[in-house]
Formats: sequence, C-alpha cells, structure tokens
Amino acid sequence: MVEAARVLDVIDLVPTFNSDDVAGYAARYADASTAELVAGVLADLEGRVAAVSSFGAESAVLLHLIAAIDKAIPVVFVNTQKMFGETLAYRDELAERLGLTDLRVHRPDPFTLAARDATSLRWSFDPDGCCAIRKVEPLRRALAPFDAWLSGRKGFQGATRTALPRFELDEGRLKINPLADWDKGRLDNYFAQHDLPRHPLERHGFASIGCMPCTSTVSPGEDPRAGRWRGWDKTECGIHGEAHDPAF
Repeated sequence: MVEAARVLDVIDLVPTFNSDDVAGYAARYADASTAELVAGVLADLEGRVAAVSSFGAESAVLLHLIAAIDKAIPVVFVNTQKMFGETLAYRDELAERLGLTDLRVHRPDPFTLAARDATSLRWSFDPDGCCAIRKVEPLRRALAPFDAWLSGRKGFQGATRTALPRFELDEGRLKINPLADWDKGRLDNYFAQHDLPRHPLERHGFASIGCMPCTSTVSPGEDPRAGRWRGWDKTECGIHGEAHDPAF
C-alpha cells in the first residue's frame, strides 16, 4: 500500500480525451460484456489508467473484475480521515483477498485542513466544502499521472445516476463506468458466485457508505443513497459532476 499526502501544490490538467473519443469508446464497446469492456480498456490504456474505489458496499465487484485481469492495476483510495473504521478494515481485507498489488492511499492536504477545517467540523455546516478539501482535491492529485480511470458507479443508485453511460469525459480524462447498467440483483448474484466478502456495515442497514458523519442507515424502499448527507440538498461529493472549488 502506498501512502500519499502532499504531492503537488498545483495540478495542471492537460486534456487528453475529447467528446469524440468518448463516443468512439462507447461505440466500440456497445455490445461488449462487462468483463470484455474491462479487459479491453485495461489493454488499450495500459500504464495510463487507474481504478478509483471507495471500498464501499458494492466495491468488491469491480475490483474482482479488475484483479481477474491484472492485479497490478493502480487502485486509488481517498482516505478523507472521516471514514468508518469498518471501511478501512474492509479495504485491507479485500485488497489482500484479491491480491491487489498497487493500492494507493491519498489523504487530504494537512495544510489545507489546518487552514479550512481546523475544528474538523466543516462537514456539519458546509458539506460541499468538506468534500472539496477531503475528497475532490486529493483525488485530483491521485489522478494526475493518469489519462483515464474506472469508477464503480451504477445507474440504479439514485436519481442523479439514472441512464449513466459506460464512458464519460471528466476534466479531459476518460471516465469508465463498467457497472453502469448493473442492478442490485446482479451485483448480489456476483457476490454469491465469487464468494466475495460484504462490507460489514451492510448488515446494519447501510446501503451506500461514505464518510462516517454524513452517512446514515436506509429504510426499506428508500433510495440506496438516501442515507448520504441526509437532511442536506446534496447527493454527490463532487467527484462525479460539478465539483465545489477546494480553494474556497
């Protein structure tokens, strides 16, 4: 596991992909199975692609698909320093089980935390700003060496993710969502088929698991992400979609 902290003060994003490239990848893999898509893009983008994982409730599926092809693919995990202890233990268990050899842990910049979240309570009054300095900025640093990344998002997870495409453009990078069209039943079947460990908080009613202060349990029939930032007009951390500028 690689621990990473203050690596870059300024990241100059140089667009590598454009909308035509995204359309080309979408057409090329339109009829491909998920496993074929993952294998294809890892081969196409060798040395240029990383996987990003929260090691949350369903993260094991994508990581298992990747590990079956290449256990040395870089896997990025952002430790916001607000994570559940169960998530950190699950991360280590799953990485060991799958044989992942390049797990890269990135943390918030300690100087930024000291200046903008000295009390460690920004989540309670400005969750967008908290996500910006604890998640968005560290991920930007983590992705600086890469032109593309794989995300574990699924379309069924919430209203903001409906009709999620398999390929997107994200700040000049190719973002790949191999599980975009998977539903809960298919994920559960994959877990059972491959005997993958579940996140320990799932059995306590957590359907979508993020930072501890901003994650709550979900009642039967609720949106899977209803427990994220409950009570706030917020459904995403900023990694996916428009990000809150971490400079403010």
